[in-house]
Amino acid sequence: MKRFADVRVLTVCAMLLAVATVFGFFKIPLSEVVEIRLQFLPVACSGMLFGVPAGAVVGGLADILCYIVKPTGPFFPGFTVSSIIQGAIYGLLLYDKPVTVKRVILAQLIDTVIISIVLTTLWLKLLYGNAFMALFSVRLIKSAVMFPINTVLLMGVLKPAGAAGKKIFKKI
Repeated sequence: MKRFADVRVLTVCAMLLAVATVFGFFKIPLSEVVEIRLQFLPVACSGMLFGVPAGAVVGGLADILCYIVKPTGPFFPGFTVSSIIQGAIYGLLLYDKPVTVKRVILAQLIDTVIISIVLTTLWLKLLYGNAFMALFSVRLIKSAVMFPINTVLLMGVLKPAGAAGKKIFKKI
């Protein structure tokens, strides 16, 4: 938590939060319950650069800010919890570790299973009252399609972000 005392860390986290919020505006809805989003990229960067607390805070605040600025449907705190957990996952698996294909695949796999398949399906069931297994099968297919795409995007963003972060924050 000592890292948050550095103005540079707070500034980068704020910029990543802003990017995550803007990315939250852009989504490709495939159905009422399935949509493609890129908001996870800056959240993953914050977790990788500054650890679990930063990833969790940026993830949670990004979800809340997206809803405040451009609400799409009712606010549901479960999605905020998912965003917090997502940031924590990336912080736990990527912080202070080399960005390797294996590590990125593992982080994306855990994110996909826990957040996309299990928690989001549960939240949608609670929110809309749809049958869990029907939602689960749709989300499973969507996650299987999006997993390689998200992994490539994540690798493409985290490699340069990690290299830049090491140069900028080597004194912290």
